[in-house]
Amino acid sequence: MPKLLIKNGRVIDPASGRDEVGDILIKGGLIVRMGPNLHATGVIGFDASGMVVTPGFIDMHVHLREPGFEHAETIESGSRAAVAGGFASICCMPNTSPVNDDATVTRYILERARNVAVANVYPIGAITEDSAGEKLASIGSMKAAGAVAISDDGRPVMNSRVMRRAMEYARSFDIPVIDHCEDLNLSAGGDMHEGFPSVRLGLHGIPSSSEDVMVARDILLAEATGARFHVAHLSTRRSLEMVAQAKTRRLPVTCEVSPHHLALTDADMPAYDSNYKMRPPLRSASDQAALVEGIVSGVVDAIATDHAPHPGSEKMQEFEKCPFGIIGLETALAVTLETLVHSGRIPLMRMIELFTTGPARILGLNRGRLAVGAPGDVTIFDPELRWTYDVNRSFSKSRNSPFDGRTFRGAPMATVVRGVVVWRR
Repeated sequence: MPKLLIKNGRVIDPASGRDEVGDILIKGGLIVRMGPNLHATGVIGFDASGMVVTPGFIDMHVHLREPGFEHAETIESGSRAAVAGGFASICCMPNTSPVNDDATVTRYILERARNVAVANVYPIGAITEDSAGEKLASIGSMKAAGAVAISDDGRPVMNSRVMRRAMEYARSFDIPVIDHCEDLNLSAGGDMHEGFPSVRLGLHGIPSSSEDVMVARDILLAEATGARFHVAHLSTRRSLEMVAQAKTRRLPVTCEVSPHHLALTDADMPAYDSNYKMRPPLRSASDQAALVEGIVSGVVDAIATDHAPHPGSEKMQEFEKCPFGIIGLETALAVTLETLVHSGRIPLMRMIELFTTGPARILGLNRGRLAVGAPGDVTIFDPELRWTYDVNRSFSKSRNSPFDGRTFRGAPMATVVRGVVVWRR
């Protein structure tokens, strides 16, 4: 494996607090030297002048669809979209077919990733068998096979007794529980956030309370069991307040927010545009402001895309019939820069933390830092580059994005995985 020397970049590493212009030398997949004016022979050089050099970004919430739904996405295509968005590592949700609810499926995903993926792939196992919410999945064997967390994601566990047992098992195996917090009875039949825009469009609403009551339940269960509980794609003001309160009580509770919930509200949705239909839905301006403030204050631990590909044959139906979800790997950095950094809400260091040390800490990954001996995963981006997103040029197999045609300021320039430049602009 050739050596890689990244020169003259602004190196920012939240784990160490480093923010300085310098060089990074990677050999054998590991960082071997860091500092100014490095020299080495027999290297592949990358001039990062004017660019920001960070630990490889980690997306802890991605749907790769394989096995079972390869018409929407595959491990290969999803990983290519990931590195084009600056992500060196991605964590895939278990809602495949078959569901990733035992070690056999977990091992299959990892084997496929070793053969075809250009990013690091970490499977997330199911909480219950077939994500049916009734009988616990093989949590211990999935972890032994390589699962980094458990979640039933879009089919949340409604039975509180089952969820309590899951948390007890998760604590014994030292693995976090990630929940898509939604009371399916409260949200049943809903297509978008319950508010004035839903009334104006004549669409059934999904109330904020459908998320809030489940966040409250799971925090109580985490307190009772001592399990590590993580709120996926948190979207409401009250849910954020409850997570903040849990943190003040030193409970093992964390949360993530998705870029689209920071950048868009229910009022921004063009009438009946299925590319704006997602779960949780785009919320109110009040919720959006609360999420931004949660990032500013430090309550939010990570930014995750919830990349959810659907082919046009499924997504381009009547709004009430089409599936929920949007793709987001290739626009996440640009949306976050625009919404949080260029607006002056947070510094670059904080944004990078949300993409690196935050998810690495939650999942216990040996990633997300720049240090001698650390894995040679690096993200390089230009915070000032002007570019326009063309969804038809996406590496994903699907095209369901609300950001098609949008011009951004700031873009990934290269992604390095284990010392290899796997993508560059």
